[in-house]
Amino acid sequence: MGDVPSAATSGRDAVLVDLALQGGGAHGAFTWGVLDRLLEEPWLLIEGISGTSAGAMNAAVLIDGYAEGGADGAKARLELFWRKVSDAARFSPFRRSPLDILLGRWTLDTSPVFLAFDLMARIFSPYDLSPHGFNPLAEILADCIDFKRLANVPTKLFVTATNVHTGRGRVFRNAELTPEVLLASACLPTMFRAVEIDGEAYWDGGFAGNPTITPLIRECESGDTILVQVNPVERPGTPRTAQEIASRVNEVSFNATLLKELRMIALLRQVSNAGTSESARWAQMRIHRVTSAAMTDLGYSSKLNAEWEFLVMLRDEGRSAAEVFLTAHAAELGVRSTLDLDAAVGQV
Repeated sequence: MGDVPSAATSGRDAVLVDLALQGGGAHGAFTWGVLDRLLEEPWLLIEGISGTSAGAMNAAVLIDGYAEGGADGAKARLELFWRKVSDAARFSPFRRSPLDILLGRWTLDTSPVFLAFDLMARIFSPYDLSPHGFNPLAEILADCIDFKRLANVPTKLFVTATNVHTGRGRVFRNAELTPEVLLASACLPTMFRAVEIDGEAYWDGGFAGNPTITPLIRECESGDTILVQVNPVERPGTPRTAQEIASRVNEVSFNATLLKELRMIALLRQVSNAGTSESARWAQMRIHRVTSAAMTDLGYSSKLNAEWEFLVMLRDEGRSAAEVFLTAHAAELGVRSTLDLDAAVGQV
């Protein structure tokens, strides 16, 4: 997807790729930046996208925007979506404290409202505090995405939500997508009531797959998957404060299923005969990752920070990370994996 080739990749053969987009609240603006840069490469043809939470919203906005106006339409729609998210949060009580602003920190760890909410969430549920279950994202999604058009576009979209009753993930596809499905994929149970779809209650898809790789392998022809990761896998040092512990628990839990899928791919690659055709597909999938060390500097509370300056900073970091990835690995797309999956096996 894209219209403006870079000097390094101009004229090269097209490569069919899938995207796997993690969720992470406001940190999804990093993914916005990555997508914004990838859209400028016309040789990258996106067959399918698996997304969870903010990753799913980025994916739906991108695909629908591209269907209407090509790469420029997708880029403009992504910016519109994140601008509306920031505008809706303009009067949110989740704001940085004067101390954080003074020190140039994006965290909400010293915000009195955030700290009070964190304590209240241990006693009261969204069913106590939000009798009507209002979510401002519902209107934003309806404004930014034509779900009827999304149901008929050629690019495949897979959105994961977690069934509250069974604990298993459900993957929704293009024709099943509605604003409620995307809200379910991003439903943090301490903040929002479970979202009911077809009589079943759903929570954030990150508990079951962040994102889910399986449908990309089973239902797409592409041999390359680009993972955009916003939740750090590794973090130096042992968390000691309550905020540090909560932040690390969030990262570990929302990375767990993804790492298991990557481990499966790595293990199958070590088997000389992968066996079934599906096993062979797993073993042959080329995995690439776009991430940034800067995301390690951001804790859980900043995922609730929707200040426009913060979102733009994350977007720019995402564009920079994508530029670094393309400079280093563009020639390897369609040829070999650039993510060391053996190292991923050792981490699980």
